[in-house]
Amino acid sequence: MSKNAFEVLKERGYFEWCTNEERLRDVMANEMVTAYVGFDPTADSLHVGHLIPLMALGWLQKAGHRPIALAGGGTGLIGDPSGKSKERNLLTLEAMQHNIEGVRTQLSQFLDFNCGENSALLLNNYDWLSKMSFLDVLREVGKYFSINNLIAREYIKSRLEDPEKGISYTEFSYVLLQAMDFKYLNEKYGCKLQMGGNDQQGNLLAGSEYIRKTSGEEVFGLTQPLLLTSSGTKFGKTEAGAVWLDASKTSPYKFYQFWVNTDDRDVKKLLKLYTFMTLDEIDEVMRAHNDKPELRTAQRRLAYEVTKTVHGENAANSVVKVSEILFNANTDLSGIDEQTCEALKGEAPFNKLELELPLSILDAMTAAKVCDSKGEAKRLVRQGGVYLNGVKIADEAFNITSENLLCGKYVFIRVGRKNFHMAEF
Repeated sequence: MSKNAFEVLKERGYFEWCTNEERLRDVMANEMVTAYVGFDPTADSLHVGHLIPLMALGWLQKAGHRPIALAGGGTGLIGDPSGKSKERNLLTLEAMQHNIEGVRTQLSQFLDFNCGENSALLLNNYDWLSKMSFLDVLREVGKYFSINNLIAREYIKSRLEDPEKGISYTEFSYVLLQAMDFKYLNEKYGCKLQMGGNDQQGNLLAGSEYIRKTSGEEVFGLTQPLLLTSSGTKFGKTEAGAVWLDASKTSPYKFYQFWVNTDDRDVKKLLKLYTFMTLDEIDEVMRAHNDKPELRTAQRRLAYEVTKTVHGENAANSVVKVSEILFNANTDLSGIDEQTCEALKGEAPFNKLELELPLSILDAMTAAKVCDSKGEAKRLVRQGGVYLNGVKIADEAFNITSENLLCGKYVFIRVGRKNFHMAEF
C-alpha cells in the first residue's frame, strides 16, 4: 500500500482524535509502527461494536504495520467504567479465560497472525498484571496519577454525583491498569500507538502521559468515532440486543440481514469502515446504487463483504441464497447444497416428519403445521399460493417423493410470500 497508513485511517473514517496528529503521521511514514487495541472479554464472542478498532488494526497491518489485539484478562476482572452508568458484575478468572478462547478464532478473520515481521499478536494482560502486588501498583504507578484530574472526568463525575450509583475504588483504578498495559507493550514490543473508541480518550491520554513521565518514550493515542446511525441510534444495537460475530449467537443469515437493512444515508460510510474494499471499488458500487437505489446494491454488497469476512465465503454465499429463497416465492431450490439447507433450516419454522414417502402435499402441509387442516391445505393449493421447493403446486393430488427432497431429506413449503416452512423426512 503506497499511502501513509495515517491517511488511510483518516480517509476511511477511523480517525476522531489523536494526541499528536502531525507527529504520528511522520512516524508512520518512516517506520513500522506497532499498534494495539484492547477489548475486555465480557463475553465469549465479539460483536459489531468491536469491529471499527479491529478493522483499523487490519488496515494498519495491510499498510505494513504490526497489530496487537490485547485481551483484557486482567482489566476484564475489574471492568472499565468509561461510558457506564453503573458498575458491572465482575468476571471470574475461569469465565474470562473461556471468553478469550471464544474470541481467538474471530480475530483471525481480521488480522494475519503469520505473515512475517508484522504478524499480529494476541496477548492477555492478565499475564503481567497478575504478577504485580498492590504495593507495586501504588509505588510504581499510582504516584503518577492525579486524583484531581481523574475526578474531573465526566464519566467519573457523573457517577460521583449520583449517590445511588457511585463508583467503587476498583473501577476508579481501571485507568491505572490500562496505562500499565501501554507501558508494558511499549517496553516489551516497542508499541507506540494505542487505539480505541472515542469514549477511551481519557484512558489513552493517561497512558501516554504515564509513559512520558516514567521513560520519556514517544507514544500516541488515537480514537475512532462511536458510530451513530443517521436516525441517531447507536450502531450495532437491535431490538434483540447486540449483533454477535458468533454464528450460534447471531446466525449468519440474521447477521447478513442486519447489514442489508442499512439506511441509504449510512451505507457509504459503513462500506468504508467495515470492509476491505478499496475506495475506488466503493465509489463504483455507490454509482450503481444511486442509479437504482431500490435494488439496494450497496447494502447487499456491504452485507456480503462483512459476512464473508466474519463467517467465510461459503457461508456468505449460502446466506445470499437463503435471502433470495425467503424473499422470492418462485426461486427454484433444486441443487442447493447442504450448507444452504442447514442455513435455511435455521431461519424457517422447522419440523421433522416421521412419515413415509410418497406423501400427499396436503398431508405434508398439515403435518408440518403449515396449516391446520387438509381442507385448508386444499383451498390454498386451489388458490395457487402453495410452492414446494420454489415450484408452484397446481394439483391438490400431488405426492411428495424422494425425488423432491433437498439434500436427500428436506422439503421447503411456502404459502404466499411470507409463510414458509422447512420439513425433514
